[in-house]
Amino acid sequence: MPTPTTWQKSSLSGNGDGTECIELAVQDGAVLLRESDDPGIVVTTTPAKLRAFILGVKAGEFDHLVD
Repeated sequence: MPTPTTWQKSSLSGNGDGTECIELAVQDGAVLLRESDDPGIVVTTTPAKLRAFILGVKAGEFDHLVD
């Protein structure tokens, strides 16, 4: 029997209603991402690619997409 996937979301997601969040999980060494309001669509990446993306977010590389 496969182990159920444990999803994690930021405590800062949405207004407490959970409708504006991205959830993350790790399965077999891959990082899984999904939107909480559409959990059937899952994007898979590697820890290294997720790290590069997070560093880019922290550096402000994507700020122009949300202004």
